[in-house]
Amino acid sequence: MSEVTKSTIERLFAAHHHALLAFLYRRLRHRTDAADLAQEVYERMLRVKNPEAILDIHAYLFTVAKNLAREQVARDQRRGTRVDIQDGAIANELAEEVAYEAQIDATREIGQLRTVLRQLPARWHAAIILQYVHGLTHQQIAEQLGVSARTVKKILGQALGRCRNRMVRLG
Repeated sequence: MSEVTKSTIERLFAAHHHALLAFLYRRLRHRTDAADLAQEVYERMLRVKNPEAILDIHAYLFTVAKNLAREQVARDQRRGTRVDIQDGAIANELAEEVAYEAQIDATREIGQLRTVLRQLPARWHAAIILQYVHGLTHQQIAEQLGVSARTVKKILGQALGRCRNRMVRLG
């Protein structure tokens, strides 16, 4: 790439840097990602073999930015949710104290409940899961298990009683 072309692209970036960052931030909602992608746009513009052939360099700049932002959003969606820790609202949330003991206790209790549920007879375990996880009625559970709705009510009562007793013993 000639020095003239490189200086043209540098001037283009100098003139549109803030607009490019704002453009990318609106699409990504992460300042650090917007700055990184702006740098990537600059690098891609420098790699163009024949920049003189571009009719509207300004439109091309924002087209490259739009495509990179679209790729970044797709990547983020595949990976999961991202958080911009420089965002004021997020920074405030991070600064708040969290009741870790309550979370640890809840996690421990969930683990204990899973253990207790696995120790139940298969039919009892199935009835509990069908009602409380899948939201089925007693009649629907009865059809699944091949028993009467009255038997399902009896099974659920026994299963819940045993779970309650074992959870109390585990403390």
